[in-house]
Amino acid sequence: MYAQPPFRKEKLMSTEYIHFTAEQKEAARQTDLVALLQSQGEHLKRSGKEYVWRDGSEKVTVRGNLWFHQYERIGGDAVDFVRRFYNMDFPQAVNFLLGNNGGALPQAEPVKREPPKPFTLPPKNDNMRRVYAYLLNRRGIDRDVLYAFAHKEMIYESADYHNAVFVGYDEHGIARHAHKRGTGSESTYKGNAESCDPRYSFHWTGKDNALYLFEAPIDMLSFISLHKENWRSHSYAAACCVGDQVLFQMLKLNPTIDTVYLCMDNDAAGQAANKRISDKLFIQGIKHEILVPSLKDWNEDRLAAGGNAPHIRAEFSLPQEESEEEVECQTLQL
Repeated sequence: MYAQPPFRKEKLMSTEYIHFTAEQKEAARQTDLVALLQSQGEHLKRSGKEYVWRDGSEKVTVRGNLWFHQYERIGGDAVDFVRRFYNMDFPQAVNFLLGNNGGALPQAEPVKREPPKPFTLPPKNDNMRRVYAYLLNRRGIDRDVLYAFAHKEMIYESADYHNAVFVGYDEHGIARHAHKRGTGSESTYKGNAESCDPRYSFHWTGKDNALYLFEAPIDMLSFISLHKENWRSHSYAAACCVGDQVLFQMLKLNPTIDTVYLCMDNDAAGQAANKRISDKLFIQGIKHEILVPSLKDWNEDRLAAGGNAPHIRAEFSLPQEESEEEVECQTLQL
């Protein structure tokens, strides 16, 4: 067992110089972060080939000796992890990871660097009966709104698992992103197709100056269903996570957009994302406002109210795939 570190407290100050060989430094960097976190009693959730660790509003993807902060878009090795989250300086982090405070050192298995697969859309089913039933009856999406997206082939039903597939196209009309949502009565599955480009997640481009950003496609469709008047004129985007890449790509491609509405979920992660993106927009001088659903998300508002749901304006500007409740914007670049 590792000695318990002073987790996420004031940074400790080194009191003496410690010499490490190049081999020792490399050994510390190669520490298996899953084993380290488990030894500290931290809860990890399996997500494909990786693990997700949460601490409050922090969300970190871990694989072997590597980590990636999903919200701040930064990462590193085991030494970087201990310095960031255990508030140690470099000598303290290396000393701790080498087990000099007690315990053996678990090393990460070498990670195979596999070339990324090309992005492909899930195969289409010959009808959309299950998807229509799911989105209209269980999710309360307005029929006209749903048909508008289906007509543009932005929503369809997959042939393999009968998932609802939400497609994002680039400026040339080429599909670059696909978000999948299980439609079975017991399904909680949601995930992005492999090799998606997060800059082109599910979105609608209007002709006026307003852009609304959401976490998930169903939240986006729910909000439009609640506020249908002239909805086709506005622009909307679902990040399919709590990221902002699609937002800034749409701003880049549509210079007439000068007002952004941040509409993330009413939970810790969603509001942390709202604040983080708000800070970026403020620095860039882009007018913006934060809209918060009354309940947990916009679909809950839609189902609860069935029509015009209120929202809070923040003061600052069948067969089933493996269940995966959390959706990553980006996996570790290995």
